[in-house]
Amino acid sequence: MRQVEVNGNAKRVRIMLRLLLFIDDLLYIYLVLLFVSAVLSWLIVFNVVNTRHPVVSIVGDFLYRITEPLLKPIRNLLPNFGGIDVSFIILFLIIVFIRVVIIGNLEDSLRY
Repeated sequence: MRQVEVNGNAKRVRIMLRLLLFIDDLLYIYLVLLFVSAVLSWLIVFNVVNTRHPVVSIVGDFLYRITEPLLKPIRNLLPNFGGIDVSFIILFLIIVFIRVVIIGNLEDSLRY
């Protein structure tokens, strides 16, 4: 009876580890999309890329729709810094904190 319970717990731990690693991968992909969105916005501001080009328009719209739901609440909480948008940096730091501290500690606690 005890052997079955230990095997069941080990299976649950492996499932939880896989879930944590999946969430970590999703957060990494979101960080990359957030970075690409910031670079694209800088390229648009400095007139390096033309927003009338269909590919740039589609990519820009996609990145806006993906990143804006998390950036907008942060912008609403921050004071006005003139033309500087620091919401990207705040969101970037929040996601890195979640990946490194929270998921990292949960992963370490499940492994040992």
